[in-house]
Formats: sequence, structure tokens, C-alpha cells
Amino acid sequence: MTDPSTPASPRTAADSLADLHAYVAQPRVTGLALSPDGRRLALAVAGLDGDGTGYVTSLWESPLEGGTCRRLTRGAAGEAAPVWTPQGDLLFTAKRPEPSPPGRPAGAKLQPDAQPGPSGEPGQPGGGGRTGDDAPAALWCLPGGTGEPRPVASRPGGLSVAAVARTSGALLVTSPTLPTAPQDGDDAAARTARTEAGVTAVLHTGYPVRFWDHDLGPDRDRLLAADPLAAPAGEAGAPDPRYALRDLTGHVGPALQEAAWDLAEDGRTAVGTWTVPRARGEQSLQLVAVDVATGRRAVLLDDPEVEHEGAVLSPDGRTAAFVATRVSTPDRAPRSWLALVDLEWDAAGAVVGAGGRRDLTEGWDRWPHAVAWGRDGRSLVVEADEAGAGPLFLVDAASGDVRRLTGDHGAYTGVQVSPDGWAYALRSAYDAAPAPVRVRLEGGPTGAAGDVEHLASPVAPLALPGRLEEVHATAEDGTPVRSWLCLPEGASAEQAAPLLLWVHGGPLSSWNAWSWRWNPWLAVSRGYAVLLPDPALSTGYGQDFVQRGWGSWGAAPFTDLMAATDAAEARDDVDATRTAVMGGSFGGYMANWVAGHTDRFDAVVTHASLWALDQFGPTTDAAYFWNREMTPEMARENSPHHSADAITTPTLVVHGDKDYRVPVGEGLRLWWDLVSRSTAEDGSTPHRFLYFPDENHWVLSPGGAVVWYQTVLGFLDQHVLGRAWVQPDHVG
Repeated sequence: MTDPSTPASPRTAADSLADLHAYVAQPRVTGLALSPDGRRLALAVAGLDGDGTGYVTSLWESPLEGGTCRRLTRGAAGEAAPVWTPQGDLLFTAKRPEPSPPGRPAGAKLQPDAQPGPSGEPGQPGGGGRTGDDAPAALWCLPGGTGEPRPVASRPGGLSVAAVARTSGALLVTSPTLPTAPQDGDDAAARTARTEAGVTAVLHTGYPVRFWDHDLGPDRDRLLAADPLAAPAGEAGAPDPRYALRDLTGHVGPALQEAAWDLAEDGRTAVGTWTVPRARGEQSLQLVAVDVATGRRAVLLDDPEVEHEGAVLSPDGRTAAFVATRVSTPDRAPRSWLALVDLEWDAAGAVVGAGGRRDLTEGWDRWPHAVAWGRDGRSLVVEADEAGAGPLFLVDAASGDVRRLTGDHGAYTGVQVSPDGWAYALRSAYDAAPAPVRVRLEGGPTGAAGDVEHLASPVAPLALPGRLEEVHATAEDGTPVRSWLCLPEGASAEQAAPLLLWVHGGPLSSWNAWSWRWNPWLAVSRGYAVLLPDPALSTGYGQDFVQRGWGSWGAAPFTDLMAATDAAEARDDVDATRTAVMGGSFGGYMANWVAGHTDRFDAVVTHASLWALDQFGPTTDAAYFWNREMTPEMARENSPHHSADAITTPTLVVHGDKDYRVPVGEGLRLWWDLVSRSTAEDGSTPHRFLYFPDENHWVLSPGGAVVWYQTVLGFLDQHVLGRAWVQPDHVG
């Protein structure tokens, strides 16, 4: 990875976007961590690894009072998930070899920590001794946020930081552990035995069995806690202190799958989601509290019709704010709002339950994504989509009144609030890659509420090869439909640009934030105008806009896309005679639907797409959700595969074998349905199939991304611009 220290000058478009290899090598800011006192900001920056075949993340510090960014870590395998302790130490996870203590030969294998088991009995030292890239992620500490990192906790299955208490410094982590292992030593021995036996099989007793791109089990996450880390002894040769992790949950099956947790500032109580299996393969999300001292769990809210996610505790620890989502049915779209619940304690100070749910923003016609408390406990900072942007909103915790803070077209994520009244976040937009900012929460002598201050970033901003504009259209039913349009430099009536309609995935999402994976500017740099519409089912336009397309993907979403395309083609700087459509996931579904219902486009690119809905429903990793989406009758009416005979447009199919959300069978069946209808006597076909054996829903490796863009852009150039086909690198 390059080692930039200042964002002073943008990289040129030729360096960063026109050249695919330069593009995948471009470092990108992926996360931030604000210290509890609000004085230090750490950034996670991903870049190419040493051999250029993957990405690793390093940690940097952005100076809040001016100056250039400083790199904090340089591990060969990278570092992730930074979080500050109240003592000023920076914790992170990493797969790196542990340093050898005095008297031990360099490179000698170290045993994982001995940890107390679920009931508090001493654990036994475990085996394993793995180091480097094959080791599980351990927890490391950068004392004072500077100097040399040291390991402070490890587990045979690795661990992830869930939360650090803002004032006490208590630690909450999750760690995948085999069900037969009450102690670390047992887990390490069981893993070794399984490996030596050559067994990879998993015997499941419930659903689901996999998620996005990885198999579930036989190990499952457990919740563990530790008291604040002790200060180093300071004597020569003395061992560095380590967290004494204690298991709070034991083996609870899939209950902690993908769970998010928050920890009270004093470290005594944790709140988070608990997955509960239901009849007929369904599941629901409870909101629970866990006493960190005893592991005792109390159910705060349990409603199979409402899911409770993203809970955060107020500064006094007495109230949890969270996103409540009404579970969908085939006739009713989901709906999300902000809610509160007050915790209740027994005489010993342990949480025993809660009062009823208080719906705070039920009358606000937007869906909150994430929430953070203001430091006074009287307000909440909320992330939500709105009309092609992702603003921050300020919500009164008593009345539920909502006020938009940021007034630009940016999308703000990862918000964290400082004691002095600023909200720190990453800001991106479709004309700006993610970069750190802070937003003023309240007005004063030095500025107004909502003012955005851009902070130093270790990544230089990109110079774009064009401009971003809005396009407005009217759907068949009179509903407004808006889009972003990315236009190349020089696009005009005299030099109209060919049009690429790019449909977003989701479908419950919006084109409002920069995407390194789905980047329209790579096509713009080659002369295309890229249309990014938000059709029915898109978020940020109100509940009715979502409901218009619910259960009828081939209706309003399709006609909205055609209306948006008509509006773009009516411009004199867009060439309506040279057009293509592409999309991934739901966007790929829409590309398939478009291919079977109109021949207006010159080429179709469909990535990780749904094709035969009767096949897709039972094989996706979350079939229970699909049952909430469509009835079998709806699936038949909206399945693109019924229109295979009508497809005459050259189509590029792209799919990864590790895609469990849209299984590869969709791509294989689509490919067969295309080639089996190709009638050339020599067996030739205008269609192509780009298959990735080792990629998932997105195609994330640098080399895979280069081949993806080479193939997609070459296919478009061939069929839209009439250029000769150029074979992508290394694909045969």
C-alpha cells in the first residue's frame, strides 16, 4: 500500500480511475474510532498487501487540531476494528505473530491464554501455536496510541471486539467456540482433533446453515467479558498484563450470530440482539441485557412481529435506543423506526427486565440505520437515507422531534459523538470517496448546527473524470423518480455520451454513498454516462415508495427504471441510440427482467442475479426472509426466467461460486437458458459467462475486480460502441 501522509492534492483521474490496476491499488478509508475524551481519532485504511493479491488494513491517526496523519501500525497481515480505551490505549484485532519474551528463542510458538470458563473455573492452557496468516485474530494493544503493539488476549477460534466501556474500560468480545469446549484448552484440542481427522462436515439441527459467503458451525459465537486491563508492571522481564476473559453465555447455538452489542459506560451491563429460532424455519431478534459480572441474561423485548437491532445505551445506562423494524409479509413491506426502552434492576443492581417499548419516531417517514446518543442524554444522532443522500439527523429523546443536521448530498456513516458536541463520521457521496469529518451538533458563537468540518485523511481525494447531476422523471402512476447521472467531461449536444443504466441492489437501498465495488466513474472515464436511479423499493423516499414495489418487482420498479431512462435519453448530452443496462443482486434481477421485457438496450450485464425465483427462494441463505417477501404465486408472476424466450440482447452473466445469498445455481441456470436458445449452427452465442470459483456476492479480490471491470467494460464496448472485443487478462 502507498504511504500517503497528507490529502493535499487529488490524484489525477488517469492515475486512479482510467487505469484499473491503479484503481484497485488506491488506498481507501474504511472506518474510524474516536477516543472517549474526543481528543484522538483513529482511522482504518485498506490497501494492497505485499504481493498485491489481497487487501490489508492499517491504522492511522487523524490530528484533530491540524497537521498531517500519522501511521500507527504496520503489520504485514494488517489490523482491524480499532477502539480506544478510556486510559488512552488503542485496541485492535490482528493476525500477527506474538513477540518472543526474554529467554524464549525468536519465533517460538506461544500457547493461547488460559481463560476462565462459563462458570468461572480456571481454564487450561491450549495448544495450537499458530502464527501469522493462519492464526486466528487476537487482540492487541497500542499503549497510549503509540509505540509497539503488544498482545493482550487470544482465543483458539479468534475474537472480535464488541465494545469497550467508555469510563471503566471494561471489555466485551465475541469468540467462535466449539460446542463441546467449556474451556479454551478444550476448544484448541477439539479443533486440532477435527483437523487431524480430516473432518470438515457439520451436522445441523436448525436453520440457517450458512450466511452470505461462509458456512455456519460447528463453532458458534460466545459473549465474553473482561475487567479493565491492568497497567504494565514496569520491571524488566515482567510479563505484559492480559485481559482475563470470562465466558458469559456458554454455547447458545445461533443466538449470537451477527449480533451487535453495546456496553454501559460503567461496564456493568451489555445490551444486544439475541436470535431466537421459530417454527417453520423462521427466526426473530430479541433485545436482551446481560449482567457482565454474572452472565445473567434478561429479555428486554420479545415480539416476533418486530425486530430490535443496533441498541445503544444512554450515558447514564438506564435507557436503550434501537431500531425497531416491523417484520414484513408478502403484502406489507417492512418498516423501521427509532424506539427506546428503559431498563429495570433488582436490589443487587442486576438488570431483570424493562418497561415497554417507547416508539420515538413512528411518525417520521424515514428508516433509521444507526444511532448514537448525544453526551447529554437528551438527543440522538441518527443515520438515515433521504432523497439520494444519507444525512445525519438529530432526534429529541423525549419528544421524538427530528431535525436534519447535514444539508448536503453526502452520506454519513459510523457516527460517534464527542463530549464537546461534535459528531464524527465518514462522509462519502457519489462524487467523493469516504473521508473523515465532524459535524457540529448545536449552534454557538463559532458555528451553526450541521456545519461540517473536513478532517485530515491519509488518503488523497480522487479527481473525477466528469460531473454529477440529478435527473428527475415521473412514473406511470405520477410518482416522482429521481436519479444520479454521472457524465463524462466534454459530454454535450455535440458530443453526446452513450448511456449505461446501472440498477442498485438491495432492493431496500439507495444510490447515495460512494462504492469501491460498484463504481460508475470507471465507466465514465471511458466515455459513458452512467444513470443511477432509485426506483420503487428504494429507501429515502418514504414508506409508500417502498410499498409501491413490494411483492411486485417486475411492475413499478421496472416502469420506474424505464421512466428514468427516458428522462436521461431526452437530454442532448446523452446518446439514446447507444445504451446498456447492468446491475448486481436485485439490480441483476432487474437487468434480467429488462432483458426479457424490452429490446431497447444494446447490451445487458447481470451480476449475482436472481433468475428463477422458485429455485432461488429455498436455496438462498435466508429462505425465511424470502417467505416474507413473496408468495409462490407472486414469485411465478415476477420470475424473469419465464421470459427467457424473449431475450435477444447480448447478455454477460457474472457469478461467484461462494455466493450464498444468491446461489450460483441462479447463474448456471440463466447461462443454460441463454445458450440453449442460441440457434447458430456452429454453437456460437453472443452471450458470455464470467465465473469466479473463489469469489462471493461482490468479487472482492484486487485481481478479481480488475478482471470483472475488464470483462464488463469490454463487453459494453463491443456491443454498445462497436469496438473489437479485447480478451481480459488471465481468464483463458
